[in-house]
Parts: sequence; C-alpha cells; structure tokens
Amino acid sequence: MQAVVLVGGEGTRLRPLTLTQPKPALPLVDRPFIRYMVDWLGHHGIDEVVMACGFKAEDLRSALGDEVPGGPTIHYVQEDEPLGTAGPVRLAADRGLLGDRFMVLNGDSLTDLDLTALQRQHAETGAVVTLGLYPVDDPTSFGLVRRDRDGLVLGFLEKPEPDQVDTDEVSAGAYVIERRVLDLIPPGRAVSIEREVFPRLVGQGLYGRRLEGYWMDIGTPDRYLQATWDILEGVVETELPGDGGPFVGDRAEIAATAVVEPRAVVRSACEIGDGAVIAESVLLDGCRIADGVQVRGAILAAGVEVGAGAEIEAGSVIGAGARVEAAATVAPGARIQPDEVVEAVAA
Repeated sequence: MQAVVLVGGEGTRLRPLTLTQPKPALPLVDRPFIRYMVDWLGHHGIDEVVMACGFKAEDLRSALGDEVPGGPTIHYVQEDEPLGTAGPVRLAADRGLLGDRFMVLNGDSLTDLDLTALQRQHAETGAVVTLGLYPVDDPTSFGLVRRDRDGLVLGFLEKPEPDQVDTDEVSAGAYVIERRVLDLIPPGRAVSIEREVFPRLVGQGLYGRRLEGYWMDIGTPDRYLQATWDILEGVVETELPGDGGPFVGDRAEIAATAVVEPRAVVRSACEIGDGAVIAESVLLDGCRIADGVQVRGAILAAGVEVGAGAEIEAGSVIGAGARVEAAATVAPGARIQPDEVVEAVAA
C-alpha cells in the first residue's frame, strides 16, 4: 500500500530554522522530523511512501534518502508550482505511483495514531474516503467534522463559534482514499482536498474514524520544543527509548562543569564550555557554546556560536551560522537570522 505525504510547504512559522532547510528535514531529537512519519507508516503496513515536495525538495531527499532500512521505499514528486493539498496526489497518480487504494497524510504532524484501525474501518464500510479524526480540547481553532454513529460524515464546520460546537473531532490530516476520487481532482492546478474534494463526497461514501493517541502539529517553535520533550519522555510512541533525556549526539563535547538539563538536545559535534547551562533547549549540529553561557527555552540551528557569558532567553530561535558575541543577550522570543551577529550592548 502507498501513502502520499504532503511536504511542499515552506514552514514559515518555524523561520529562521526553515530558511536554510525544509521543515521535514529539520532534526527532531535523533533524526529528520519526517523520518518519524515514515517509521510510523511502515509500522502500519505502508511499503511505499511518496513525498510530495515543493520547497527545497533536494534538501529533503538528501536528508531522507530513497528507502529506510527495513521500512518503506520512498519516492519523490516535485511541484513546479504549488498544487494545494489535492494536486500533488493527482500528480503522483499520473506518474504511476499509486494503486487502487492509498493513504494521504499532512507532513506536519508527529503522531502515533492507529492507522491500521483507520484502514480496517475503511475496508469494512466500503468507504470512498475515510478521514482520521482526533479529539481536541478547543475545537474553535479548527474545522469540525460532524459524523453519525456509524462514522458517515454529515458535514464540516470551519472554526466554529463556541455555541456551534457539537463535537470535539477535527481532521488529523490522515486519509484512506479510493482511486476513483482522483476524478474529482483536475490535473495541473492547485486544488484543496479539504475544501474542494471532501465536501463533494458528503453523503457519497465519506466516513470518519476517531483515533486516540498522540498528535501534534510541530509547525511552531513552541510545538517543536514540546514534541522534543514528548519524544524524550516517552509520551509519543517512537523507536527512541523514553528515558527523560537529555539527548546528546555523537562527537558532542560537554565540559565537566557544564549543566545540561534533562529537557535538552545537544546534537552531533556541539561543544559546550565550563559553567554553561542548557535548559529546555535544542542545539542542532555543530553549535559552539562558550564558558558561562545560559541557554534557556531556545532553539539554535546548526553551526551557531555563542560567546562567553552570553544569555539566550526563552522563546528565541537562532538561525544557522549566526554568532552571539560574548556577554550579549538574545531577548525572549527573538528571531535571529542565519549568519546574523548579535553584539553585546555597551553598559
């Protein structure tokens, strides 16, 4: 069985991290983020994954490769221009990569939802499309999916008012689809599968299945960090043992007097000096942290250098190759661009 994973977006909410590499290729603890999805799909019987790419497609291919050892084979299709969420599915089919039944998934989520149960219900009901549904605490920020007891979808309601909420189920961005749905997707133009295709199938074999488990869109820095801690602490089911962290990559050098707290990731070839503190933060490959630096609640992209005594405050994100001078402060929530220099402010 095949699955199309939609990874064509630019990841603007994660800038400046995504200015230098596509969001699916960003490291999440020990591997590229999208690898979690590939492993998850393989666990649920998917043996071919089609990455529907746009922004920095070659960087994604370099990070992920064409197959996962013991897992699915990976194919790539690249949009010459944005094709929405349905257009790439038609493109993959027109290139002979899809069979009579396949899955389509948004590539933004870290999850361990039961896709096997979704596929099983799809087969049992004879559905044309089956939507994976997920319960959320505040449905007003999402589009609601209304269904009956048998799972038949009755309609959609986008970002409802509180008095309109009559269900807590929203789309989890995971669908099982029959090939004949492709007839509803015109080739060569942008088409929304959520707004143009699925509404036309209400009453025509469109079903939903509630799925319990872990599900998070990692599209913002706060969610990226929370997903990191959930992996380290075993909240989401992954191949990485949940021992509470921290995660320290190979060839990382940490001084004996440095403090790396449990909620921290220090990836390959990082250097951390004496008396430095790394707390609730992610340091990607090759960061160099000098003596006495404080990094709290931040994300540092690959190759960032931080001078002695500098402070990196919570919520800040520092782009690849940037440099923070000795005794400088990166303010809470700051966005430092790739290769930018943050200077110390004279007293």
